[in-house]
Amino acid sequence: MTAPEAAPLPSATVLLLRDAADGLEVFMVKRHHQIDFASGALVFPGGKLEKSDADPALRAMTTGGEGLDDLTLSLRIAAIRESFEECGILLARPKGSSALLAGAEAEAVESRWRAKLNANTATMTEMAAAEGLSLAVDTMVPFAHWITPVGLPKRFDTHFFVAATPPDQLAGHDGRESVDSVWISPAKAVSEADAGRVTLVFATRMNLVKLGRSATTAAALAAARGDKVVTVMPVVTKTEKGRVLRIPIEAGYGAAEFNVEGQPRP
Repeated sequence: MTAPEAAPLPSATVLLLRDAADGLEVFMVKRHHQIDFASGALVFPGGKLEKSDADPALRAMTTGGEGLDDLTLSLRIAAIRESFEECGILLARPKGSSALLAGAEAEAVESRWRAKLNANTATMTEMAAAEGLSLAVDTMVPFAHWITPVGLPKRFDTHFFVAATPPDQLAGHDGRESVDSVWISPAKAVSEADAGRVTLVFATRMNLVKLGRSATTAAALAAARGDKVVTVMPVVTKTEKGRVLRIPIEAGYGAAEFNVEGQPRP
């Protein structure tokens, strides 16, 4: 009997952006070698949707959640949670304020809650209620949507978001799921992969290329707001030239067919 196809797990990933002297940079982490997906690869922070991300009580603890359906809201909350858990960046505001948490404020919250969230002994609802926070889902701008190809044992339905990093908050890897981290320009990340110094899965590489068309954080956010997100589920075929992935040309990655022989799977 043929085993049923694995259902893709709803997931959220965030491209945290900042402007450096040489232009746009994105925060990336190196996955722990024992992680079962993208082991050892350089990735954007993210992970699968958790039940607590869809807590109805969280809707009243957000800024910008008005008009979003439950799934869309929970994905943006998941992106904020993953950013906090993996990087220590907390995209939230003191309730009633229009300003994002300053660095010292975010560090204080981090000292009380980050370890608990990583250990699954606390939820975003509990943290937001106790700290009087409003989660800034309005900072999460949809960027891309990728679904792992059919036929793979573990699949993800991943929504990518871009967000500006508060200038006085410091990002750092968690030492658990990720063992290293770096602020890097999209072009350099791709060139490092081409030189064999880092590993990029296909979806990460393609989103770096897409991000690299923007020179600044403001330009990247404006481009994302202006683009239509087209769902990508690569179709993998074998040809005389090797393994080929086909994606919709409308998704905006510059081509519909890519030779990926020897590269990690999407």
